[in-house]
Amino acid sequence: MSPILRRSVLKAAAVAGAATQFSWALGGKDASAADGTGRAGAAATGEPVSVEWLEDGGLGAAPGSTFGVPWPKGVHPADTTFALAAPDGEDVPVQSWPTAYWPDGTLKWTAHAVGGAARGADRFSLTAGTPAAPAKGITVTETRRDITVDTGVIKAVIGKDGHRLVRSVSRGRTEIATDGRLVLLRQGDLDEGDRGAARWERFDGEIRGTKVEQDGPVRAVVRVDGKHRKDGRRWLPFSIRLYFYAGAESFRMVHTITFDGDQRPGRDKGDFIRGLGVRFTVPMRDAAYDRHIRIAGEGKGFLTEAVKGITGLRRDPGAAVRAAQVRGEKLPDPATWDQRVTTRLSYVPEWGDHTLAQLSADGFTLRKRTKPGHGWITSGGGGRATGFGYVGGVSGGLSFGLRDFWQKHPAQLDIRGAAGSEAEVTLWLWSPEAQPMDLRFYHDGMGQDTYAEQLEGLNITYEDTEPGFGTPYGIARTSELLFWANEATPTADTLVAQAAAVRTPPQLAAGAGTLSRAGVFGGLFAPVDRSTEARARIEDQLDFLFTYYQDQVEQRRWYGFWDYGDFMHSYDPDRHQWRYDVGGYAWDNSELSPDLWLWFAYLRSGRADIFRFAEALTRHTGEVDVYHLGQWAGLGTRHGVQHYADSAKQQRISTAVYRRPYYYLTADERVGDLMRDQVDSDETFLVIDPQRKVRTDPYEPDRNALSVGFGTDWSGLAAGWLTEWERQGPQAAKAEARLRSTMETIAAQPNGFVQGSGLYDLDTGRFAVADRPVVSVSHLSSMFGLVEMCAELIGLIDMPEFKEAWLDYCRYFNATKAEQKARYGSDFGSLLLFQGHSRQDAYAAAQLDDDALAERAWQKFYDSDAYTSDMDWGRTRIEGPDVLEPGWENVRVNSNETALFGLAAIQNLALVGDRMPDRTPK
Repeated sequence: MSPILRRSVLKAAAVAGAATQFSWALGGKDASAADGTGRAGAAATGEPVSVEWLEDGGLGAAPGSTFGVPWPKGVHPADTTFALAAPDGEDVPVQSWPTAYWPDGTLKWTAHAVGGAARGADRFSLTAGTPAAPAKGITVTETRRDITVDTGVIKAVIGKDGHRLVRSVSRGRTEIATDGRLVLLRQGDLDEGDRGAARWERFDGEIRGTKVEQDGPVRAVVRVDGKHRKDGRRWLPFSIRLYFYAGAESFRMVHTITFDGDQRPGRDKGDFIRGLGVRFTVPMRDAAYDRHIRIAGEGKGFLTEAVKGITGLRRDPGAAVRAAQVRGEKLPDPATWDQRVTTRLSYVPEWGDHTLAQLSADGFTLRKRTKPGHGWITSGGGGRATGFGYVGGVSGGLSFGLRDFWQKHPAQLDIRGAAGSEAEVTLWLWSPEAQPMDLRFYHDGMGQDTYAEQLEGLNITYEDTEPGFGTPYGIARTSELLFWANEATPTADTLVAQAAAVRTPPQLAAGAGTLSRAGVFGGLFAPVDRSTEARARIEDQLDFLFTYYQDQVEQRRWYGFWDYGDFMHSYDPDRHQWRYDVGGYAWDNSELSPDLWLWFAYLRSGRADIFRFAEALTRHTGEVDVYHLGQWAGLGTRHGVQHYADSAKQQRISTAVYRRPYYYLTADERVGDLMRDQVDSDETFLVIDPQRKVRTDPYEPDRNALSVGFGTDWSGLAAGWLTEWERQGPQAAKAEARLRSTMETIAAQPNGFVQGSGLYDLDTGRFAVADRPVVSVSHLSSMFGLVEMCAELIGLIDMPEFKEAWLDYCRYFNATKAEQKARYGSDFGSLLLFQGHSRQDAYAAAQLDDDALAERAWQKFYDSDAYTSDMDWGRTRIEGPDVLEPGWENVRVNSNETALFGLAAIQNLALVGDRMPDRTPK
């Protein structure tokens, strides 16, 4: 057992005695459904679970894969170890560790890492048992100044100080790369008009902390934190994780920056990023004609060249020699060539510098030159480059790649100095050939200085602005890179495989049946079932909506460094365009939980395309739409023209409920950080009042009496606490206490959830119980993860009063006004989103075995609002001159209703699918 797993087991054992027992009681699931691999019921009994690659091709050239598996309560004790086997029964080395526990201390989620030994098989069987040891296990050694990771094939030395993150990467006795470092180019002002005089400054990444997070035997993780520095100034914090797998010749880098610059106008006053990159030095030991450049274009396309090319010359060195150079093989002694070439080799240029710039989603250019001070020539171009290259020679070299290269343009690959003793490789996350990164707020507020004026602006553009709030200070972005230390110039097939691993990192996954039967995420999903006409019709509609958004991303070019992963909120049928420039109708920013729609769609289907779409969304919304530094750290921003434009900074966007599925499916440490950051986010209510613009009574934030809503506010807090508790993180005890105390005091309110909000005490973690009942209900309250949080918590914590309070809310939201008034003394007022709330009827119906509620769930789903029975589930062709580019539209589709339809369909099918009416919508 690894040291980290051993520590986790001991920690789990320590808390297990105080854990609360619970019973799982959700109806409507088909417990016999297969998991997509023909295995039924495996997860429920602890029998072997089958895991498969999401896409065809297996592990390919990737260094390894990490995946998560859920387990039903009580199946596996905390100290369980796991073994993995290929279809032929051969043991595959695996490293396992817990990522979540049930309250009784048994395993809820486990993570598993496999290395090169998993190459060649398309599926595996995971079971409790003793894991096989890798033939070449990872070793990690640490000194005062550095950390050395040895995969058994390559050795990387990682710095603890200075600016060299990766001091060297070697293979055997050959040093393949050195001086792995970060580079940042700053421009102090923007050139406006037709004159340019802006100066550039270069900052280097300076390490402030390095630590080993995992130490093998199959997987090792090293984290490096710091800031970029020039002279006395340090800014743009970075967090780097380096991943190594046993037996691998490559390693992965996850690179995060958090923007903390100032972009006020005025010469040298602004922090405009001109270039942001990762740079390595590559020793060049071979003769110039044995040095090779490989740069990937689209698909399997490659630029295949030597630094000193001997093909295409006026004199022919020989067909065999030419062919060997194209293949990247060591050439024979030039004395054996045609001497008319050998004696004139000095006249053949040496092309030492190469650049590929991808400045848009649709075009890249390739250029090369002999050396600095000489002109560039065009060497190619195309549409969408992979973001992969190689430089080195027959004695070894470095392959390198940047994931989502064209999707997160402007990006660039540089090779410099390949004709000299050292080449320099830079993977530019932001190309210095592009315009500087301009994150300034897009308008000046137009006189909206008072709350009343800002609310008037909200009434016309649907964006809630406030001076000083449209700032990017504290937003972040994460990028993924791969590096291979090759013992020779790779073959064409190997390069294609390496490039494919950059584009789509191989991911192992359990099937939909396994995920469903484990009872995770509230039991609110079940595997896709087309067994009846009504079910099949809903499945077709779900497929249509996902495909429509997938196609709209491409058609509308929703790409770019800060934008990729998100999509737009609402459509403008007059312009045949999404309202990208109209306030709060522009970027969606997780409005009404599209993240949950997509992850639940994946969990029940196991579809790779949905996984990748949801993955990109999670990477975006968790980083760009949330603040990680400054006064609003821990809060997210409501939807707007820019991702940070709106002045509503709230828990409903930063909530951990949107990140949980990706974390548990992949064990991604960065997303784990984002969720852990939410544990203390209740402190943000001292900084900003989410209801400040609409309050009628005087209110000043008071540490012991903070106004916190029971809907979008509490659900975000609860998601952070629940995740920390079940992960048994450093603040697990506090998180559990906060969950229990807030659940107890919400339930104790005169009207429970219908009370709307309460006064929260930061010191005790409790709500004050109101002395009189209030009816305060919003159609938004439960649409940002509250439904999912309550379902999980009711299953985890035996608190009948809380369960009853939530079931009451579920029963009465879609009830008649007369029924609401009879129960609470007042009706709920004018409400919307009845279709989205139909899943609360379904939940209550399943819990109470209530056929009338099940009937109402389906009636509200089909006929209340949003995508109802008369919905047009088709597309209309649009062409010029009405639109910029030809494509397709459905003017009825918008992101609010799509997310809620998706969640209602998925959850209703899981909870009361056996009580569907005998009807199908048009």
